[in-house]
Amino acid sequence: MALTGLRGVIAAVPTPVTAEGEPDIARFLRHASWALANGCHALNVLGTTGEANSFSADQRKAVMSAAAAELDTSRLMVGTGTPDLATTIALTRYACELGFAAALVLPPYYYKGVSDDGLFAWFERLILATRDTPGPVYLYNFPQLTGVPFSVEFARRLKTAFPDRIAGAKDSSGDLAYASRLAEIPGFDVFPSSEASIAKAAAEGYAGCISATVSVTAPLVGRFWAHPQDAALAAKVAEARSAIAAYPLVPAVKHLTAVIHDDPSFERVLPPHLPLTEAQKAALAGAIDVNRLL
Repeated sequence: MALTGLRGVIAAVPTPVTAEGEPDIARFLRHASWALANGCHALNVLGTTGEANSFSADQRKAVMSAAAAELDTSRLMVGTGTPDLATTIALTRYACELGFAAALVLPPYYYKGVSDDGLFAWFERLILATRDTPGPVYLYNFPQLTGVPFSVEFARRLKTAFPDRIAGAKDSSGDLAYASRLAEIPGFDVFPSSEASIAKAAAEGYAGCISATVSVTAPLVGRFWAHPQDAALAAKVAEARSAIAAYPLVPAVKHLTAVIHDDPSFERVLPPHLPLTEAQKAALAGAIDVNRLL
């Protein structure tokens, strides 16, 4: 049985920032509300697109508090993973106290080449340390950035050990064969990172998708979820994703968010990201008009 009601199209939303590099709460809430009202069933807050690992724990808590106060937390998954266990425990506990539907947890990504036994020991401590606030946990598999993949065997072992806490995984590896093997684990919900996977969701057992580009293509992708066998919609979804992914993803998503809201302040990124150049913006505008997706 699924541990959460999270299903369907989930946008990995960006976190707007002020000129001083602080989370811009008002703009964050503006875009999050837009995404929920325009095709998204839920949101992934403070993920990779949300630049979570460029913020301090206190800054992350400020975004989490604002989201919980203003948005429907039953429709929110929040990233709480960090390289150190103590901060991950604190953020995961805080997410549950605020009522988030689930926490999305990266592996401890500084050390590479760690064993499944080592990962199990780390996650076991996380689960046991948060048993007083027992919110659902999703594994965040993104080996291209973390260098630490979750094996199918590890995911199965963790789900078996903690069936009432481990809800599933977000898989950003891009390997749909791997995602399909994960989806065979009983009671383990899998969300690939590409909205193109929606066409195979029913056949492969995916619970939905969690995508950065959906943060700006939500109206189109929401229609695709409702009509996954529509070839014309599938082509438009693939074209839009390819157009955006041809550029540095976080700056591109933030630029297109600025276009949607007609507010250049949405474009600000945190180092080491840099904003798109004017040439990149012009080329992206020629490839996709996000306002025509409404």
